Amino acid sequence: MEQAGANAIELNIYSLVTDSSRTGAEVEQGDCDLVRAVTQSVRIPVAVKLSHFITAAANLAKKLDASGAKALVLFNRFYQPDFDIEMLEVVPHLSLSHSTELLLRLHWVAIIFGQIKADLAITGGVHDATDVIKSMMAGARVAMMTSALLQNGISHLDFVRASLIRWMEEHDYVSIQQMFGSMSHRNVPDPAAFERANYVRVLSSYSRRATAERPGE
Repeated sequence: MEQAGANAIELNIYSLVTDSSRTGAEVEQGDCDLVRAVTQSVRIPVAVKLSHFITAAANLAKKLDASGAKALVLFNRFYQPDFDIEMLEVVPHLSLSHSTELLLRLHWVAIIFGQIKADLAITGGVHDATDVIKSMMAGARVAMMTSALLQNGISHLDFVRASLIRWMEEHDYVSIQQMFGSMSHRNVPDPAAFERANYVRVLSSYSRRATAERPGE
């Protein structure tokens, strides 16, 4: 790919570990060894696409950063097979993403931002300008979009770009750089919002919203 003219490579290290004797540490070390081998064999930047099934995502991000990755892409979407109970077959099943899937990506990009040198990218759940803005504020350099283009066509990019520029003008942003990482874990006034300590507050906010929606009760 480098010889063909690629400016960078995305290395998708997704593998489904079915061997119960392999530990998480062994799997992660294998991933780091693979990334180091690839980055040392090419001169162009290598981005690593990760699964969200990671015990300590921030720690693995640091290890991959040290292994030579120039960017991390969070997170891979798994296309999981379904069961046909009449034919008793395992069949492929494809579902497009939706914006609610963005929340997991925002959460971890915002936490990892500032802890590694590698750039961060978000993939999965990016559908409109609002999703792009959130991604940039979390600390992503790139917001990847596929499902929205399959649903709306390539011209959807023009709509997203126009909406993004309009929002920035309305909120006095001169450039994307101004919002970059502004909502990350290290920059928000209440970092606990990203941690489990905020669990009770989240549940309480749902109760308040439900009550507000039924003012007569």
